[in-house]
Amino acid sequence: MTSLLTDPDRSRPREVTFDVTLRDGTVQRVDGADAYEPERSMTTFFRTDGRPTVDCWSVRMASFRTDEILAIRRLEGVEVGAEPALRIV
Repeated sequence: MTSLLTDPDRSRPREVTFDVTLRDGTVQRVDGADAYEPERSMTTFFRTDGRPTVDCWSVRMASFRTDEILAIRRLEGVEVGAEPALRIV
């Protein structure tokens, strides 16, 4: 697993991104995280810098209440800061 992907058409790398769809219909984008796991009542997204597991060196990027999450979608090759493509209204 790697957190940065090489884009053949561009010189700069692109990061792995997660779109998190919440119960209220909003989509939250988590840029730079390459793993996630439940931590009690929260689901936390981590940057692992290519390590295969979440460990003490992993950086917490974002957390959401697990019972508020409807879907998690991993996106690779998305430019950082791009708007989520999916909006539920």
